Amino acid sequence: MADTVPQQKTILVTGGNGQVGFELRRALAPLGRVLSPGRQELDLTDSAAVDRWLERHAPDLIVNAAAYTAVDKAEDEPALARRLNAELPAQLAAYCAARGAWLVHYSSDYVYSGEGNTPWQEDAATAPVNVYGETKRDGDAAVAGSGCEHLIFRTSWVYSAPGGNFVNTMLRLGAEREALSVVADQIGAPTPARLIAQLTALALSAWPRTGEASVAPGVYHLAPRGEASWHDVAVATFDEAARLGMPLTITPEAVAPIATADYPTPAPRPLNSRLNLARLEEALGVTLPHWQAQLALTVEEARRHHAT
Repeated sequence: MADTVPQQKTILVTGGNGQVGFELRRALAPLGRVLSPGRQELDLTDSAAVDRWLERHAPDLIVNAAAYTAVDKAEDEPALARRLNAELPAQLAAYCAARGAWLVHYSSDYVYSGEGNTPWQEDAATAPVNVYGETKRDGDAAVAGSGCEHLIFRTSWVYSAPGGNFVNTMLRLGAEREALSVVADQIGAPTPARLIAQLTALALSAWPRTGEASVAPGVYHLAPRGEASWHDVAVATFDEAARLGMPLTITPEAVAPIATADYPTPAPRPLNSRLNLARLEEALGVTLPHWQAQLALTVEEARRHHAT
């Protein structure tokens, strides 16, 4: 008698071409059949198109890495930011609630006020200071109130070896300029997309067998240990790039610290983006790595990426 092969479950990863989505497609591949439609196949701004795609493909798990992340542009495009950051998560959550499917959704340190200097707990009051943060807060609330089984990972300062992000901008500018000024009074932790995907896969490791996540549903902070300013991250990036022999015209000493007030942007920024990580570490039984070790890995990856 032939062995019965269990049917592979289907995972939808939205935003698969983004920094986090790209890493998720790799990290979640052992858990099921990963579908990650591009913009031409599925326009996430079109709610009717999303409904049709969900009905046709019937995913068993949705991992929502799609988001409107242009913080300054969100001030001028609030409707588009709301569609992607609040309405889309609500739509996906409604599908999951009706189907008994799990939803993983990614949120942001920007849902908090940014006041004080104490790391935020997951149950702290939300009080965003810009449109982007408001839409992310509303997306979180929609998912939490939908009745679906869900994990909401709030993360901070996401970056990766490819793509547009602060670390890559520093590497580019560091090869072009001899001096830079970087904000030193916004404090958080730079979080590599690779780590987000790895921890997501770990949190879902039981799902193919049990239909349940390996951790209890709810909100978790996901970031490396330690804290840094953008100035700290820039200096550490140049230190690591110099150690690896990457082309630089700048030295770490030539990076001047400045205040947020001296670098005005259309959208206000929170000063305190510290996240308390105890809940995720306890749930997964892990000690999260330090941001500097993760940055070193990513700069090394960027060196290889730029060399090819």
